[in-house]
Order: sequence, then structure tokens, then C-alpha cells
Amino acid sequence: MFKKFVGLMMLVLVVLAGFYVYRAHENVKHVMSYESAVSKNLAAQGLSGDTKLALAIIYTETKGKSADVMQSSESLGAKANDISNENESIQQGISNLSKVLEYASEKKVDVWTGVQAYNYGKAYVDYIANHGGKNTIALSKAYSRDVVAPSLGNTTGETYYHITPDSLWYNQGKLYTNGGNIFYAKEVEWNMFLINLLDW
Repeated sequence: MFKKFVGLMMLVLVVLAGFYVYRAHENVKHVMSYESAVSKNLAAQGLSGDTKLALAIIYTETKGKSADVMQSSESLGAKANDISNENESIQQGISNLSKVLEYASEKKVDVWTGVQAYNYGKAYVDYIANHGGKNTIALSKAYSRDVVAPSLGNTTGETYYHITPDSLWYNQGKLYTNGGNIFYAKEVEWNMFLINLLDW
């Protein structure tokens, strides 16, 4: 009986893993359709490299399933999804990404601080520069709770569920309301791994 149960559980896990890989592969294929637009915008702004990083941000933000594919409206001071043109979203998203990465380099912090700053805003780079120079989950959580959330009206530490392996492991599956995504850099890093793994 126990062997049958273990066998059934193994089968369920294999099916779930297969479904995850299939769905991730489909999402990667869709995101990769933006590779040319990303490369052109990088070149137009005199930048090189970071194509896969920008694509990983598209994967993280929308999986390419919204006109504002890089969710870059807010970096213009507009409301979410105000941009209704994919190329405009990529142009602004890459401009914002290059600025935060360049600022991270100037401040001598790690590149993932710059990636996290794409979600939190440029001031996060200064915060990390003053707290050891390297993005960590603990620092990201503190910044989300103490800076981002209160600045957008959440002064009580209110949370909501955002179920990912990182959020479950580090914060009981929760994020702070109006506090950005504590795990943004980790998610982008994982999604860049998926793109490199499943782009076939």
C-alpha cells in the first residue's frame, strides 16, 4: 500500500513538473518574440549586451501578455499600463533599466541591486550603497516595508499573498501592500535561467 502511494505521488510530481516545463517553454517562446525589438532598442540607445536581462524582465513583468510588456509606465510617473504600445514600453523599459544599472555601477553595488531598483526605483541603489553594497532578501524586505510601502500609503505593514518558492521560503508567501516585489531580482535571475534553458 505504501509503495503504491509513493508511486502515485511520484507520478503526480512528474506530471506537474512536465506541465511546468511545458508552460514555461511556451512563455519563453512568446517572450523571445521580443528579442529583435529589445536588440534594436538597445542599439538605438547606444547600449550593448543585457538582451537576455531585458527579456527576463519582460518574462517577470508580463510574459509579454500586455501592451506595456516591461511595465514601464510608472517609470514615467504614469499609472500602471498607461503605455499601450509594446515598442514604446520596451524603449522606456530599456532606458530605465540602463539608468539604474549605470547608477548601480557608479555606486559600486552589485548588478542585482540595479535590477531590484527597476522595481523599487533608483533610490534603492543609494540604500544598498549605504548598507553593504550588495542586494539581499533581508535588505530588500526592510526597504519594501520601511520605505516603499509607507511612501504609497501602507503605514501598517499590511501584506498580501504572492506565492513563489522564494516568497514561501523567506516571507511565508507574502509581500507588503504597495511595497513593490521583495523578490524581484531573484525572480528576474530565475527567469533569465529559464530563458537560457528553454530557448529551443
